[in-house]
Amino acid sequence: MQIPVSEDTRKQELFSLCASLLEGRPLIVASNRGPLEFHISPEGKPQPRRGSGAVVTALNSLVQHFEFSWVANAMGEGDRRAQQAAESSNIPSPLPNQKVSARYVITPRRAYHKFYNVFCNPLLWFLQHSMWSPAYTPNLDSTVHDTWATGYTPVNQAFADAIIAEAAGGPPPIVMLHDYHLYLTPGMVRQELPDALITHYLHIPWPSLRTWQLLPGYIRTAICSSLCACDVVGFQSRWDARAFLECCEAFISGSVVDYTAATVEVDGHCTHVRAYPMSIAVDEVRAIAESQRATEFHGKISEYTANHTIVRVDRAEPNKNITRGFRAYQTMLESHPELKEDVTFLAFLVPSRTHTKQYERYMEEIEALVRQINNLHGSPNWQPIHVFTENNYTQAIAGLRLYDTLLVNPVVDGMNPVAKEGPVVNNRHGVLVLSEGSSAYEQLRDGVLAISPADIEGTADALYQSVVMPAEERVSRSEFLNSAIEREDSVHWLLSQLRDIASLK
Repeated sequence: MQIPVSEDTRKQELFSLCASLLEGRPLIVASNRGPLEFHISPEGKPQPRRGSGAVVTALNSLVQHFEFSWVANAMGEGDRRAQQAAESSNIPSPLPNQKVSARYVITPRRAYHKFYNVFCNPLLWFLQHSMWSPAYTPNLDSTVHDTWATGYTPVNQAFADAIIAEAAGGPPPIVMLHDYHLYLTPGMVRQELPDALITHYLHIPWPSLRTWQLLPGYIRTAICSSLCACDVVGFQSRWDARAFLECCEAFISGSVVDYTAATVEVDGHCTHVRAYPMSIAVDEVRAIAESQRATEFHGKISEYTANHTIVRVDRAEPNKNITRGFRAYQTMLESHPELKEDVTFLAFLVPSRTHTKQYERYMEEIEALVRQINNLHGSPNWQPIHVFTENNYTQAIAGLRLYDTLLVNPVVDGMNPVAKEGPVVNNRHGVLVLSEGSSAYEQLRDGVLAISPADIEGTADALYQSVVMPAEERVSRSEFLNSAIEREDSVHWLLSQLRDIASLK
């Protein structure tokens, strides 16, 4: 039996371990989005706000308690002006709960557009979320080769140059890189800082080598080779880590892969490949759920609930599988018409990457399907589906308090905090219907109703089982989920990585 360790105990170990690591080495974090976002005020001056990226949230414990540097892309004019005013210096955070200093990477707008809007999102993000397949793949023409050479590569080089400049004149740093935007940065940094301790954490899935073979050979080999310049590469799940090892064995000539030890050796350098499932700050999420603003939303949303309420919270992205979730609900209503006017579906959807045509079309498909289901099955007194389309995190958390069933059914996903936020704020012993494609499935599988993401009939049956589930089973599943999520929270996630870093140091 696993003895739970209190959050306070884990935090004490985290702070002690971090203090020890940083005693002799500076820490440099790098990600696409930074800990600060500067917006232009009506007077034309840059005004700082806390960064909204997932990496910022995940590293909040470090941001609040330790001084270190964070290299990020200048996301807008405010970031550019703030960095230009600081010239080559870092920007100390003016926010009271941040000790971090930011250094923004400013690249030509055309290069950044190619990097972010052509290569990272429509290409890498779609490929790694299995939105391509050998049978359905866009034609990779000269645009891909051009954006790699004149967008993705130079932006990664700019990050590497900023990290190297940040480390100049000091002891070898600990460099923690994040996500698919910065695949080439580890190799570039290693060339100039051979004694640096480099880690890279992937927030999205790592697909099989058959999927990666859809990319030009030199691109996939360069990505894998650069990641093997790291000391540790972290993934969301063991399956992602295994897939990476297989890619290295297939794509890097002369690599030595040890599947038991989960290591890759290339040219005498050993890279440790690990799984660190992402999690949430449980106390912070619960505090938001209990806030006055959330309570106000709770009251308003309650007007749309029924005897049994199904909820989903998602970014409106194709891999979230939203339309199949609605079709499964429709299938349940057709198979069990007695549930009409007794079960309602509330969907909280955040518009995502609206400048990308695939996302725009997907949102149109969602809206058309909702209209169809409501017109076909609704009545004067009841609307089957209510959609809340806005970027309102507090409202979504309020909605999660109200579910009797939470549907999280991505085709494949990396970080999916909803599957963990829902159980810890819900006060109805709600049932979690969870796709096996979710990164959270491996940790939560014993407390959920598992579904195959493409199986509409199976998802409909799982939704029905959640509606008729006996109260005692609902309670036991809810208690299991809360215990598992509290035990392996965001502190546990970060602590696991720092322990491995310390072992290498």
